[in-house]
Amino acid sequence: MPLTKRKRRLKIKKRIRKRINGTADRPRMSVYRSNKHISVQLIDDVNGNTLVSASSLNKEVAGDDTAQSKTDKSKKVGHLIADKAKEAGIEKVVFDRNGFKYHGRLKALADAAREEGLKF
Repeated sequence: MPLTKRKRRLKIKKRIRKRINGTADRPRMSVYRSNKHISVQLIDDVNGNTLVSASSLNKEVAGDDTAQSKTDKSKKVGHLIADKAKEAGIEKVVFDRNGFKYHGRLKALADAAREEGLKF
């Protein structure tokens, strides 16, 4: 029986999470992409805390919704998460693509976060 897209992604996610772990100094930047939205969290896996989060549903991103593409929203979320991370005193993160391919919206988010000074 062939794998569904979701099961395939979760299988890849397990393989990635074996190697990636976030700490308070260098949290895990976990990205989730749905059909309409994208969200990202900075997670301290040692204590099990979410330190910072941002989403395309945030007022800063969703407020000016004048025919924005999903990729443009992803870039804004990348800038937003990097700004919030700076305020929290976080400069370095470990990128967790959560089983999604690194292209399109995920790449746009990552590049925008790097432009704002987040290192990964």
